[in-house]
Amino acid sequence: MSVTQSLPRIAVVGASGYAGGETLRLLAGHPGVQVATVAAHSSAGKQLSEVAPHVDLGHDPVLQETTVENLCGHDAVVLALPHGQSGHIAAQLRQVDPQVLVLDLGADHRLDSAQDWEDYYGSEHSGTWTYGMPELPLADGTRQRELLRGTREIAVPGCNATAVTLGVAPLVRRGLIDGGALGAVLPVGYSGAGRTAKQHLLFSEAQGSASPYAVGGSHRHVPEILQNLRRAGAEGELRLTFTPVLVPMSRGILAVINAPVDPGTTTADLLEALGADYGQEHFLTVLPEGRMPTTGQVTGANTVRIGAAVDRRSGQATVIAALDNLVKGTAGAALQSLNLALGLPERTGLSRTALAP
Repeated sequence: MSVTQSLPRIAVVGASGYAGGETLRLLAGHPGVQVATVAAHSSAGKQLSEVAPHVDLGHDPVLQETTVENLCGHDAVVLALPHGQSGHIAAQLRQVDPQVLVLDLGADHRLDSAQDWEDYYGSEHSGTWTYGMPELPLADGTRQRELLRGTREIAVPGCNATAVTLGVAPLVRRGLIDGGALGAVLPVGYSGAGRTAKQHLLFSEAQGSASPYAVGGSHRHVPEILQNLRRAGAEGELRLTFTPVLVPMSRGILAVINAPVDPGTTTADLLEALGADYGQEHFLTVLPEGRMPTTGQVTGANTVRIGAAVDRRSGQATVIAALDNLVKGTAGAALQSLNLALGLPERTGLSRTALAP
């Protein structure tokens, strides 16, 4: 048997979208797996080079129809589909192949609460899978990565949820900032809105303009973030005002999070707490006092860079977290989780080095 034949076989569904394409880009450089099948819906029948010419798998596969029959027989299946679509096909696939590892890049399996799902997504809950955020500190002193080892069902986090969660989880769980008065504004790149052609996503509409959306607590990542903070050990009532803003860049998130602090709390206190939880994390960097991250520092990298400061006059803390929404926010987190579930080193196929300029 050749080395290639012995590697775990991966299928990627939604290969023509941004999340699926980024997953393929990272898998193309992964030495421990092989991409055996690419699938799509409206793009089925086209060659990969027609929809994702930047991805080089060493061959140019034809995108298959997204059917259970085409997905069976793989070691892992990545579902890069819009919310509401993953649950149905995952349930069918699980009936036919109960041992296959399935990673859902959509939202269908992230939330614990069926009521939260119905409130924010307006459909029936598909169930809860193991959450794919390895670095998330848990209330019992462990990390989420321990739950990912050997699991067969992974819910990959939302990109905005990753930025806010990792930015403040160590601070909320220690009571250094007020979890009942969290406010976050997130400039985000247009790739986060998906690849579907819509008027507000046209270059002529987006260039030179910043466009807020999901204002007033309606964004679907809100319950996911609050769920993560509770898992991390946050106590008491949690409240989050969350406003994403599309800005004219292709990729990137700069989460700017504010919350009250007790008198006497200093910037050094915040950085010490962040360092205590993240100091040994390969893909998380806590910046020294006086430095803040930018999206350009993480473009193309599987990293989160975090800075923090206390405004003693206003009594507010500001935490800023930067990540690439398509890498650490989606496909990179999926690869980390895939590696853990398959028993591979977590860092395989992933880089901390960004692209510049």
